[in-house]
Amino acid sequence: MLLPADQRRLLGAFLRRHRAALAPEAAGLPTIPPGHSLRRRRTPGLRREEVAQLCGISTTWYTWVEQGRDIALSAEALARLADALRLTPPERAYLFELTRRRDPAPPVAASTGAPPPELLAALRASTAPAYLLDRLWHVRGWNDGAGHLFSPWFGSGETCLLRYVFLDPAARDFICDWENRARRLLAEFRADTAHDPEDPAMRSLVGDLLRSSAPFARFWNSHVVLAREGGERMFSHPQDGLLRYEQVTLLPAAQTGYKLVMLLPGGA
Repeated sequence: MLLPADQRRLLGAFLRRHRAALAPEAAGLPTIPPGHSLRRRRTPGLRREEVAQLCGISTTWYTWVEQGRDIALSAEALARLADALRLTPPERAYLFELTRRRDPAPPVAASTGAPPPELLAALRASTAPAYLLDRLWHVRGWNDGAGHLFSPWFGSGETCLLRYVFLDPAARDFICDWENRARRLLAEFRADTAHDPEDPAMRSLVGDLLRSSAPFARFWNSHVVLAREGGERMFSHPQDGLLRYEQVTLLPAAQTGYKLVMLLPGGA
């Protein structure tokens, strides 16, 4: 798939900017390459041939990319460019979005270890029930309101939302309209993890649930995909009876491995 001219120009400008900003030593190259004189480098940052060398591609091909020529761009070549230019995860994501390619090796969103303290502080600051999910939908923190509302889940000892919904029989009593909610939840999880379908942890989780839950297998094999949506949520609470909320899901810009889920009382 070839890109429109305006996107090719944006791509060329993006690559030139990052090439010019990257010092040779930061890219693992000698400051004065063999065969060059000792005079001051006239090219700021890396030369085109140096980027091509780092990527294992031809200088001509790379030059044409910077010039916005109408040429094919493979995902593998773009990944090598991203590595050679030391692009940050947001810059790398922009490169693949701009070129309409799927990153063959997307950065894994970090969600191991202790959750970021600022997200835990956001939970405590919320007056509505709120909890924090990591990239595999394990709960990593909650405030007092969520602790009470989701006591059937949190009290079960299961941290993974998917495993609780599909493997704990009590979830069918707690979550109103369980089948519809479980189907939609799984479609949202599929969309959420589509950027890295080969993630070993995700594949292990899905494989275990495929073996352990017939409803999970049926819903997963339907291949429905949905964005993580808000909307009305209803629960049959063991102490408080029927509860109705409006769910809002927030995605922290600087912590892409997490989701902050809030339940606003009094859903329509």
